[in-house]
Amino acid sequence: MKKLLLITISVIFFANFFANAQTSQRKCGTMEYLQMQKAEDPMLETSINDLEAQMQTWIDANYDEIVNSKSVITIPVVVHIVYKTTAENISDTRVFEQIDILNRDYAGLNINSMGSFSTSLKSNTELQFCLAQRKPDGSATNGIERRATTVSSFSTNNYVKNYAKGGLNAWDPTKYMNIWVCNLGSSLCGYAQFPTTGVNSTFGVVINYRYFGVTGAVAPFNLGGTTTHEIGHCFNLYHIWGDDNGACTGTDYCTDVPNQANYTYGPHTGILTDACSPSSPGIMYMNFMDYSDDISYANFTPNQKARIQALFVPGGLLYSLSTSNGCTPPTTTGCGNPTGLSVPTITSNSANIVWNTVTGATSYNVQIKQSSSSTWTSSSVTTNYILASNLVANTQYEFQVQAVCASGMGGFVSTTFTTLPVSSCTDNYESNNTSSAAKTIPVNTAVTALISASSDIDWFKFTNTSAAKNIKVTLTNLPADYDVIVYASNGSILGSSTLSGTTNEIVIKNKPKVGTYYIKVYPKSTGFSASTCYTLTAMISGSSFKEIEDNTDEINGLSLYPNPASNMLNLDYFSDLETQINIALIDLTGRTIKSYDLQTNIGINNFNIDLTEISEGFYFVKLTDGHNVLIEKIIVSK
Repeated sequence: MKKLLLITISVIFFANFFANAQTSQRKCGTMEYLQMQKAEDPMLETSINDLEAQMQTWIDANYDEIVNSKSVITIPVVVHIVYKTTAENISDTRVFEQIDILNRDYAGLNINSMGSFSTSLKSNTELQFCLAQRKPDGSATNGIERRATTVSSFSTNNYVKNYAKGGLNAWDPTKYMNIWVCNLGSSLCGYAQFPTTGVNSTFGVVINYRYFGVTGAVAPFNLGGTTTHEIGHCFNLYHIWGDDNGACTGTDYCTDVPNQANYTYGPHTGILTDACSPSSPGIMYMNFMDYSDDISYANFTPNQKARIQALFVPGGLLYSLSTSNGCTPPTTTGCGNPTGLSVPTITSNSANIVWNTVTGATSYNVQIKQSSSSTWTSSSVTTNYILASNLVANTQYEFQVQAVCASGMGGFVSTTFTTLPVSSCTDNYESNNTSSAAKTIPVNTAVTALISASSDIDWFKFTNTSAAKNIKVTLTNLPADYDVIVYASNGSILGSSTLSGTTNEIVIKNKPKVGTYYIKVYPKSTGFSASTCYTLTAMISGSSFKEIEDNTDEINGLSLYPNPASNMLNLDYFSDLETQINIALIDLTGRTIKSYDLQTNIGINNFNIDLTEISEGFYFVKLTDGHNVLIEKIIVSK
């Protein structure tokens, strides 16, 4: 019994010891996340180095002006709280506390000791933070949004930033600093994205709910220092030990921060030295970019201020944050808000939405989007109802309406609804994701198939005859925005149809050659249905089909899809020989963002361009094969 009691006590002791040890050492996942980004994009490190060199040149030329600047920049903040348990659904109070802490720390007002260092090394960065008072759509907000999720914990894979993965989508990162608060696994306190890797839909910080704010936060990271540290990374600040594993050769690009061998854990006072700074004043363990406990955090240096300020000058990576109106509340007017918003009729692809009329309203601004999307479709009506059509079955939508009066506009009022599912079907043709795997379908017979994912592509083939040369291909009963391309057997494009929404797609070609033809069906954007089939019919006839308005895209052997694209762009290219080609993604300034040297085979070649870290906007895809240069425009929309 005594032995059993001792074993039990020992188990409890060591369990508590390791549990406390797990929370007593700060763990930032930013550099781990950066390495993951570099692995996904081999050109990223070169891009970061180029931007760093440009920034250092500017800082060197303007240093005195920067460090003496008294011009305050106010940054709108949105806090996305993603929770599964009640404990993870932190209070508004903790959010308010954290904003106050950020304002204190970035203003140089933290009262913790600077140890043996001069107080001149505690800088006011001239940054202040406010919770957003208006949403990207202009409606009022308190800067906090919440979502209950089924995800137990998140990691550095950015799922918390994706509604479809159980998280919440970012607000426009060029106008808001996005902070996600959730349960982070692997003992992470938080992680951030450097501005040099993209100010896009993943830009911002993720903070473990345990270490956000003060009230209810877990010691020793219960004073808000984690968020101050992680946002420092968003402002291009590196860990002060240079992440060189004690080699004393790394750098944080700040010469007023002493060289440091490695990170520092725990609470400290007085002078602390190490192998890289063996004498007084020692290492700057109180700097926000070290790993010390919150109780020891005290300062950003003048050099760190310079790096931060360089981001906010005109043309700087974060300049648009300084001009955002996110902290300005919407203008109140005498125009009332709609009431009684309801959706009395819902089908699998439409919804009838009504609301009570507003006295004095001359029209209404209405917006609708899939709940998982960040893009609204807007219109204006003079009635107090609207029929939303071309919707995707079994999908949640968000709708909002705003009254427009002669005196101004009221606020947006919103509701959500989910379209009805339709009868499910079975796809008998998979796998047929490539032209070489195209499945033969009967002519003059309707067949059904599925696009079960945004990456799914369906290939089919059929043959015309000398007695029935004329071809008509129809794509109908579309559950989402699908397009169709018809190819000849040599890979040349016979015709294509790329109409918007769920409109029927039709390709007609009279009197082509007798042979085998290939049909590619693909999603134009990220919309798809894993349960609702489309209908495809390949018709041949001895009589000419009635010509319709030409909907053929002349793409000279180069096909890009989906367009707009989100995270992945597919590229089909017909080559009549085996050769080397170069594919480049180019922005509107002419800068090459990505470049690939590839080998082609004879016939249709398919390539992918990863757009995960590419910001929204217009780009060009340039393909060079040694003889020809083909250029097509694409839109990246997250």
